[in-house]
Amino acid sequence: MRTSLDGSLLAGVLARLSEVDRSPYPGDAGGRQPVHTCYVPADRVTGDVAASWGADALALLEEHAPRPAAFASLLGLPGGLAEVVHAKVAAKLAREPVEDLRIDFEDGYGWHDTEDDDAVRSASLVSGWASPPPWVGLRFKSFDTRALAERGIRTLDLFVTALGCAPVLTFPKVTDVAQVSALVELLGPLEDRLGLGTGALRFEIQIETTQAIVAADGRLAIPRFIAAGGGRVSGLHFGTYDYTAACGLSAAEQHLAHPACDFARHVMQLSAAGTGVRLSDGSSNVLPVGDGVAEAWRTHFGLVLRSLAHGFYQGWDMHPGQLVTRYAANFVYYLRNAEADARRLRAYVDASSSGVLDEPATAQALAMSLRRALDCGALSADDVRDLSGLSEAQLGALSRREAL
Repeated sequence: MRTSLDGSLLAGVLARLSEVDRSPYPGDAGGRQPVHTCYVPADRVTGDVAASWGADALALLEEHAPRPAAFASLLGLPGGLAEVVHAKVAAKLAREPVEDLRIDFEDGYGWHDTEDDDAVRSASLVSGWASPPPWVGLRFKSFDTRALAERGIRTLDLFVTALGCAPVLTFPKVTDVAQVSALVELLGPLEDRLGLGTGALRFEIQIETTQAIVAADGRLAIPRFIAAGGGRVSGLHFGTYDYTAACGLSAAEQHLAHPACDFARHVMQLSAAGTGVRLSDGSSNVLPVGDGVAEAWRTHFGLVLRSLAHGFYQGWDMHPGQLVTRYAANFVYYLRNAEADARRLRAYVDASSSGVLDEPATAQALAMSLRRALDCGALSADDVRDLSGLSEAQLGALSRREAL
């Protein structure tokens, strides 16, 4: 057949295209993502924190919504859904109340003369837990000043050395790429001296300063943070109150539903897309205590559903009572969409007509949604198979855009 472009021109163009570096965009890391991170000040870490939080959450559930009907009225759920969700929440709180625990040496802890002792003591406690949460780590102090950096680095060193393995690290109040580079420079030698594998120590960056969104030169900051992390950045966690305060919002306007938070979240989402770095939303400071349990639960439930709708599948919980509505919101979110999602995914796999023409990217999103529902306990493997006819392995393949 007759063409007009000569071979040498095509060869040059194709050679340049082959040099395009796609390594910064490996796609989703795969595996489970926790639905939350629970922050506990280090000086309050005593005994089995996860079990204590679970017991406290179950006690609140028994006191304020012991039956599905009360749950339905409280959260505005239809009766049938409330019955299923209530049972699943109670079972989750008994089986695995905390998915991700962060021992806090930063804002929730402050300055203590006993920080060295608290770092070693809390690491020793973690080592002795019979059934620790799937993820455990620490938040050390920021690198905002030399004094904070020295204290944060020492605590990080003490904790990891006492623990003897790689915890999750949370790096707060990052304002400059040089801070990320400095942390990376420290982690390699720490791994070597403790016999940890190269790259074992990874960290979440907290996005809670305006400089973490737009740098001084006017460019987006997060892509450079991720690049400076050299593959060690595992997540971006939004800090609601520091960020809204930095934007100049009054105390009454400092909440997750503010448009300023939406802007920051969307920048985080765009910056992390395709990199394998996962996202977490921030917290609600409206706690379910005293006479305010019902209102706090409604507030938290609505905010978690809002985060999920924005594509933020993780958030912070600051009080045991928030576990009730964290899981309730996740279960409601996945259960109310599961049947339709499974039907669309099955139609895609079968190449049948369902009234919606889905593409591979949408099929991947459908599979990942069902996968997250499995991970958090909203659905079982049998539920997914009954709804979609797909096994866990097939679901995993579709979430990676692999052929079945």
